Amino acid sequence: MATNAQQSGAKLGLRKPVFTKVDNLKPGTNGHTLTVKVLNSDTVLQKGRSVSEHLRNTRIAECLVGDETGTILFTARNDQVDLMQPGATVILRNAKIDMFKGSMRLAVDKWGRIEIAEPASFVVKEDNDLSLVEYELVNVAVE
Repeated sequence: MATNAQQSGAKLGLRKPVFTKVDNLKPGTNGHTLTVKVLNSDTVLQKGRSVSEHLRNTRIAECLVGDETGTILFTARNDQVDLMQPGATVILRNAKIDMFKGSMRLAVDKWGRIEIAEPASFVVKEDNDLSLVEYELVNVAVE
């Protein structure tokens, strides 16, 4: 007879990640796992000392990442900037879509992870940039 610990261990086993493609990303979604290549990285904010403690040494870079279905801008923060080097292949785990000025940005917050992966064999489809698509919030009246 199995003990409670054995039974609960079987139920709580880690789920296999479901990998998403860039062209399947939609506004307001999260929990994405993707394998992407970093095409370029531009530092947009680098602060040394700041008035508030939690903003000290803040670095933000916008990185164009993609796979064989398209590209999207990824917002890298602080230590993530070092991992997102052009030419690198990375696995983004638990990534989310943030909206910035009406367009999508991919991001990994404290609940996600960025891992360096083996160089990918796919060729990035650069003519399908999802960050260039503008979205507009429309309120639907319920009758």
